[in-house]
Amino acid sequence: MSARSVLLGSLELKRIYQKNMLLGFGIAGAAHLLIIGTIALIMTIQANKQISAPQVVILSKADLIIPPSISKPKEEIRVHIDEKQIRPTVGVIEAVPDEEAPEETEIATQDELAEMAPSTPIEDLEDLGADLDIQGILNELLPAPDQFVPYEEAPVQIETVQPVYPPLAQRASIQGVVWVNALVDKEGKVRDVIIVKDSGANAGFEEAAVEAAKKTIWKPAIANGQPIAVWVTYKVEFKLRN
Repeated sequence: MSARSVLLGSLELKRIYQKNMLLGFGIAGAAHLLIIGTIALIMTIQANKQISAPQVVILSKADLIIPPSISKPKEEIRVHIDEKQIRPTVGVIEAVPDEEAPEETEIATQDELAEMAPSTPIEDLEDLGADLDIQGILNELLPAPDQFVPYEEAPVQIETVQPVYPPLAQRASIQGVVWVNALVDKEGKVRDVIIVKDSGANAGFEEAAVEAAKKTIWKPAIANGQPIAVWVTYKVEFKLRN
């Protein structure tokens, strides 16, 4: 066999191989396109398919579905009470030794307790023997002299009471200035008065200033639209007239 014949045989095999490879790619591509087209066709048919709802013909109001009423009262739950059970009796529970304790304890009902209540309301706590320090409770609710209480409107004097000039200071022609600190409650009344700075004259100015301060009527301080109790510091002058 010559070299020329071998070369021609190789070229022929190469052509057959390329032809078969192209044919295989073509068949595979056509198969893929066929599968993809089939899937797309099925999806299009399902998307265009109309879903028909069943028709319901209502002939009367009874065929309508009535929603549950929100105003319908709940069913009462009845509890069966054994008539043989022990009825409670009215009494005061007291601690007793174990050997004297009854085997069964009876407790008063609400109706029986209501019968024990007094028919007239209690107007005075002293009738019950209660020893309550009302003034002490009120003092705890009032601010301390050094306590800061914020407010929108300051207290204003409505009825100012002039202090009585001490006779001793008047005869001695002594003048003075006293600074007082008054506790004005939410009703405008002065609950307490303390001397912040005395006159230094020891002529009765402090006592006169305190007495006048206790009788002064104020418009109370306002905080958040409500009257409150606050301490007010102001000056009281004692001057002789010419």
